[in-house]
Amino acid sequence: MNNDQIPVGSTSRKTELKDTRKAKGKAGEEAAIVFLKEAGYRIVDTNWRCRSGEVDIIAECDDVYIFVEVRSRTGSHQYGTPLESVNYRKINQVRHTAAVYLQERHLGNKQIRFDVIGVLLQAGNWSCEPLHIEHIVNAF
Repeated sequence: MNNDQIPVGSTSRKTELKDTRKAKGKAGEEAAIVFLKEAGYRIVDTNWRCRSGEVDIIAECDDVYIFVEVRSRTGSHQYGTPLESVNYRKINQVRHTAAVYLQERHLGNKQIRFDVIGVLLQAGNWSCEPLHIEHIVNAF
């Protein structure tokens, strides 16, 4: 049997890895939402998508719209810290997506900023409280 003939009801290793990555990302985003709410932010939207990409969290505080990129990692720093994973390509993608959001919502006159939240999750148990959350205000 080749890779194209996976029996119904079974999952491939690739699907399992993708699902795991999504679950970690979702856990990190949920922790970031709780963190922001406790800090007095109002969550306007989550996982907002358009052709140019996705913004994890859109929040508002003191009449400023904040576009938040959330990065999650588990205990190991094998691939760097969560915040180190935000690269030039990701910054551009978030900026372009935010521009579409503002245009569609007719919010061109709003003050905006871009934040990054790094969430360090417990390895193997993402539903527990995160080990560490770091919030960079006005990151880019």
